[in-house]
Amino acid sequence: MIQTIITFIIVFGILVIVHEFGHFYFAKKSGILVREFSIGMGPKIYAYSKNATTYTLRILPIGGYVRMAGLEDSDEELKPGTPVSLITGKNGKVATINASHDATLLNGIPVEVTGSDLENELWIEGYENGDEETLKRYEVDHDASIIESDGTKLRIAPKDVQFQSAKLWQRILTNFAGPMNNFILAIIVFALVGILQGAVPTNSNQVTVISNSVAAKAGLKTNDRIVSVSGQKTNSWSDLQDTISKRPNQKTKVIVKRDGKSHSYELIPKSVKGNEGRIGQIGIESALTSNIGARIMYGFTETWKLTAMIFTLLGHMITHGVSVNDFGGPVAIYAQTSAAAKLGFTSVLTMLAYLSLNLGIVNLIPIPALDGGKILLNFIEGIRRKPMKPETEGIITLIGFGLLMLLMILVTWNDIQRYFFR
Repeated sequence: MIQTIITFIIVFGILVIVHEFGHFYFAKKSGILVREFSIGMGPKIYAYSKNATTYTLRILPIGGYVRMAGLEDSDEELKPGTPVSLITGKNGKVATINASHDATLLNGIPVEVTGSDLENELWIEGYENGDEETLKRYEVDHDASIIESDGTKLRIAPKDVQFQSAKLWQRILTNFAGPMNNFILAIIVFALVGILQGAVPTNSNQVTVISNSVAAKAGLKTNDRIVSVSGQKTNSWSDLQDTISKRPNQKTKVIVKRDGKSHSYELIPKSVKGNEGRIGQIGIESALTSNIGARIMYGFTETWKLTAMIFTLLGHMITHGVSVNDFGGPVAIYAQTSAAAKLGFTSVLTMLAYLSLNLGIVNLIPIPALDGGKILLNFIEGIRRKPMKPETEGIITLIGFGLLMLLMILVTWNDIQRYFFR
């Protein structure tokens, strides 16, 4: 139980942190201020600031996030009457605004706020030391910090370092960088799996025959090369899968090469349930190779194969309708983690790579609140040659986020029933 929980936290954490680091890195390179990079969610445990970014560790060890200036992230509004304390720098401008009751600034100037502008003109005004006879205005430094109510110290977000101030192509790349990092992680982990396994499947038409299978009973042997299925040439493992899967319960002629000679067999593929109905299987597996180059390339070949499979599944969902059973949430990931943890380290790595690839692809679906939805809005802006109104974009994103939360609730409840009550 403890092992499964720890494995789940590590896997889920790696997935999200790698994803968010992609946004973080390219935002920084684009001149966008990343105010916070958080590991975990919920109340803050520890914070450390460097190069204008505050790195926080939060109490719930699941996931993480980045807060980019101007993107779903505005300063806590300094409403009239809000008590703050101000620290000024050598230039006479405000360097720190303390809006927290839990943090005390030595030599801070107590001010009751009457108004502020921390984006454009950079000022804050109010009554100093309770003197309501004199209204004072303070200039705020461009690189000033604000201590929020929970004690987290962040840089303020002037207009020039906000997300929308970056060039369009930089914003597109920043939005795409999260899924891109998930693809890179999948490639690296699958390559590591290939190295650790010692052998990986080839994409050739050479096969391993499973004992007591349809193929074995028909006379096929391990290391045979299946060159033709029902008159159709099969030059690769992909060809074999596609051709045989289309022939459940159908008499099929198979021609194989063995020791330089051709042999012909007739068999009837077994009918089994697949994602798109009944498919044919004869009980063969792809031949394995221990070549180090092939084991490293397994990162690319397996990622490509699974990408094609995921898109096929998405296409099936579009053409045949979407069911909540087609999705899996944190509960499903936990259940898969439990099963993978029992099978060993390599199985956990395989699951991590598969989930990372799924996360990257799903995030590129053009739904508001997902990275794909944001990229779609970026392209619409490029076509219109002007940005969408922030209010309109905010409403679209909020609707998308609401729908995603509803879907997450439905998926989670369905997963609980599926894994614990059935």
